[in-house]
Amino acid sequence: MDSKAILSHADLLQLKRWNTPTIYNGWEQITQRDLCADAFNLEPTHDFMPQMGPMVGYAITVVIEPSNPAHRQVNANAWSEYREFVASISGPTIVIVQDLDKPRTIGAFWGEVNSNIHRALGCVGTITDGAIRDVDEMTNAGFKALARRLCVGHAAVHPVRWNVEVEVFGRRVNPCDLIHADKHGFMVIPPAEQAGLLEAARFMDANECQTVIAAARNISGLSTKEILANINAAGKKFGEAAHAQFHRDGEW
Repeated sequence: MDSKAILSHADLLQLKRWNTPTIYNGWEQITQRDLCADAFNLEPTHDFMPQMGPMVGYAITVVIEPSNPAHRQVNANAWSEYREFVASISGPTIVIVQDLDKPRTIGAFWGEVNSNIHRALGCVGTITDGAIRDVDEMTNAGFKALARRLCVGHAAVHPVRWNVEVEVFGRRVNPCDLIHADKHGFMVIPPAEQAGLLEAARFMDANECQTVIAAARNISGLSTKEILANINAAGKKFGEAAHAQFHRDGEW
């Protein structure tokens, strides 16, 4: 992992204070990518620990195929080698798991044991397009999961390959990508866009609160005509502030 791309732990904690849509609002001001198609999951996912709030960390990637026991014969030491790799990456990290059995997910990479092990190695959670089990025990370990579904067993789960590009929920993820995830879905931020993300999210959140949200909430004693006029004026201020800061137009 390129240390130049890593934000400070304090910055990551501040990013964790906002939900993922707020991070998107900041990202759209600094990116040159397609706002309608890039950076976020394109398929539905499910947050099984919404009470834990957002999670933020750097991607560790792994590919599995629980339906195929032959992987165990190809590399009997895969688990120990994979764990050594996980331990070598500074946290906080989020494990991104591509399940080759999708959509017929029959075995879980994640349960009570693996969650506790990964938590000890600096991981705060996972996004897997496969299944998880032991959801209460995972929660108790402080390990958050966005997944496709729950299941009962682990089948022949085995790390097939890791530290490679993967695809989960229609989104490609590479090692070193910054992940921000919550009950709404997840964002994948490559190294080139990480440095300005916190400032942009902080600015756009304050911009909303100081303009359009304030106008929409401060309506006591006003007529409908006055309320609409204030909202329209606030919307103009919102866009002007975003344009002045980022030289792009803000949406409200």
